[in-house]
Amino acid sequence: MPDKRILCFGDSLTWGWVPVADGMPTERFPRDRRWTGVLADQLGDGHVVIEEGLSARTTNIDDPTDPRLNGAAYLPSCLASHLPLDLVILMLGTNDTKANFHRTPLDIALGMSLLVTQVLTSAGGVGTAYPAPQVLVMAPPPLAPTPHPWFQLIFGGSQEKTAQLGQVYSAMASFVKVPFFDAGSVISTDGVDGVHFTEQNNHDLGVALSEQVRGLL
Repeated sequence: MPDKRILCFGDSLTWGWVPVADGMPTERFPRDRRWTGVLADQLGDGHVVIEEGLSARTTNIDDPTDPRLNGAAYLPSCLASHLPLDLVILMLGTNDTKANFHRTPLDIALGMSLLVTQVLTSAGGVGTAYPAPQVLVMAPPPLAPTPHPWFQLIFGGSQEKTAQLGQVYSAMASFVKVPFFDAGSVISTDGVDGVHFTEQNNHDLGVALSEQVRGLL
C-alpha cells in the first residue's frame, strides 16, 4: 500500500521558529522537535509528512514588506508539486492579524476558505490525474502578550483577533463540510516572544493532532 502523504501548509509556527526575547534573529527547531516532525513520528511507518512552512505567510493578502508571503498565491503550485496527497493541513491566520492589514477575524476566515477551495479543486495536477486530497483546517492558538515594543506595534490588537479564530474557522469549516482542529484546545502560545511555540507546545500539538489525522486517513 502506498504511503499516506500529508502536506502541512503554514507560517513560522509550522516552519519551527524558536522564540527569542528580542523577536529575531532566530533558529529553527530540529525536525523531531517541530510539531510536524512529532506528527510524523506519532503516525509512524506508512506516512510521509511534508513541511511547507514560511515565516510571516498570510492566508491570501500581500505583505508590502515581502512579495513571497501570500499563501493563496503559492498554494496551487505547491499542491501540484507535491501530488499525490492524501491530506492537507492548513494552519494560517496569525500574520493576517497584524495591525497594518486591518483585517477582521471574518476577513481572515474568508482568506482561509479560499485556501480550502484551492485544495478541494486541486485534482489533476500537471500532467497527472490524481484526485484532490482531503483538507483539515487548523486554527492557531491565541497570541500571548508580546514583550518586545516592535512586536507590540506589529501585533497590536492581535490577541483579541487570534482568540476569535477558533470560533470563526470552526463555523467556516462546518459550512464547507471539512474537518476542523483548534490548536488552542490543546496548547497555548508559551514562547518568550508571545507569538511562537515552545518545544513543549510543538510536542503537545503534534501528539494531539496525530489522533485527528489517524481518524481522517
